[in-house]
Amino acid sequence: MTDTAAAQGSAPTFENPWPVALFSSKIKGYIDRLGTAWVEGEITQWGVSGGNVYGKLKDTSEDATIGFTIWSSVRGKIPADLKQGDRVIALVKPNYWLKGGTLSMQVFEMRHVGLGDLLERLERLRRQLASEGLFDASRKKRLPFLPGCIGLITGKDSDAEKDVLRNAQLRWPSVAFKVVHAAVQGDRVPREVTAALLELDADTDVDVIIVARGGGDFQNLLGFSDEGVLRAAAACSTPIVSAIGHEADRPLLDEIADLRASTPTDAAKRVVPDVSEELNKVEQARARLSLRVTAFVRSEIDRIEQVRSRPVLTNTSWIIDSRSEDLTRYVARGVELLNRTLERASTTTSELSSRLRTLSPQSTLDRGYAIVQSENGGVVRRATDAPRGSSLTITLSADVLTARSEGPSAPGTRR
Repeated sequence: MTDTAAAQGSAPTFENPWPVALFSSKIKGYIDRLGTAWVEGEITQWGVSGGNVYGKLKDTSEDATIGFTIWSSVRGKIPADLKQGDRVIALVKPNYWLKGGTLSMQVFEMRHVGLGDLLERLERLRRQLASEGLFDASRKKRLPFLPGCIGLITGKDSDAEKDVLRNAQLRWPSVAFKVVHAAVQGDRVPREVTAALLELDADTDVDVIIVARGGGDFQNLLGFSDEGVLRAAAACSTPIVSAIGHEADRPLLDEIADLRASTPTDAAKRVVPDVSEELNKVEQARARLSLRVTAFVRSEIDRIEQVRSRPVLTNTSWIIDSRSEDLTRYVARGVELLNRTLERASTTTSELSSRLRTLSPQSTLDRGYAIVQSENGGVVRRATDAPRGSSLTITLSADVLTARSEGPSAPGTRR
């Protein structure tokens, strides 16, 4: 590539590439046109060399970092107490260093994030979450009486972890814990606490989750008011106990959690029952139950004794005697009624027999009448019913005679 082509900055190709200096100058020219911008972040590196400050600024919620430089000429315009870990707002301008090929931000102004600004942001977030019902008491879940396994989110080797484990095991030695260590201060808090919440909530063995930290400065607790952490906590199906241990300017996690504990020690006492107290309660309940049963049995014994002492039960023969008299009376009455019935039946039978005898053909025969029957058994009522020579049967009162008909007599003749 010719010097003229390079100077004119014609498009580079494989045959005609740009020199590094030309490419770097074009990058610098483009960056210089970007101007200044206000940015917010946390100081994660702060070093002084030759009167200049070299450091790094990290986003408070995302994994993004930029380097910055504060020249000695502007150091007098920034607070002297700035240090690593502070949350700041800075007026920066991108600066590309040609010789080193590095990009940094030149700082013209830098100041602490005002407490008023932070409180205003938290209040806006509080109102938003409250309007969504995430603070409502109706959505708070009850803690299990005796959790089989407790999930604990806290800093590694922290006093909060030791307090929770020691006090819980003193109250119930067999209690089980699943501990997930996470950052409890700084820009890593939202990401790591959210991941720990998701991990423990997905574990079916975990019955309750404790988020513990041993208090601290208001700004150090900002991670527990992060919207991502709050929404992750609200979405958990496992009950959550917030044990951040900060009375004033409480983090918003206290409002989202199903239970707020004032300290990690208080959280252990609220989640794990005291075995000695529970045993005392069991003994007291057994004693009360024994007294109730004893009193009931004694009352029933007294009632039975009262029933047994009644006259009707002291001499049981009265039942047989009274029933014997009733039975004798009923038998006599039955005999009397039966005799009367038989007498009436006998009288009725005699009357019917007399009437029957009166109406009987035998009575007629006894008065001297006879019944004449033809050969075929028919009763002869007229002379014509017995032609001459026909056999007749004559029934008398006590005997039967046979005869032969001579035929009908002449009119007026009697035989």
